[in-house]
Amino acid sequence: MTTSHLIDPEGPRAGVRPVPEVQQAHRRLDRKAAGPVRQTQYTRGALTAYLWALGRGQVSPVTGGRSDGAPDLAALTAEADAAQAQLEDFTQRTVPRDYVHGVLDALAWVCGHSDTRP
Repeated sequence: MTTSHLIDPEGPRAGVRPVPEVQQAHRRLDRKAAGPVRQTQYTRGALTAYLWALGRGQVSPVTGGRSDGAPDLAALTAEADAAQAQLEDFTQRTVPRDYVHGVLDALAWVCGHSDTRP
């Protein structure tokens, strides 16, 4: 199930984070990884996860599930769980490990499971 960003008195959210905070995290990482030589699979995964969490991607970054608009917290958490499962069992991995790790770290932060932002 997807919904537009959760609305609360503090404004729209992506996961548990305010949308502007997620947008800022994406911009910072994008600047840091600017250029093809500096961008790694990890940063590609994190950037893709941020965009998906903001509703700018129609396909989830690990499972490839389709969505219209921003995913809700349950969908974000499910995608983080799928990323964790792929990291733990290489036979389930369909994309590079570092990419999956970037997705997991970004979604863990967006969902409030981690205070460390990629």
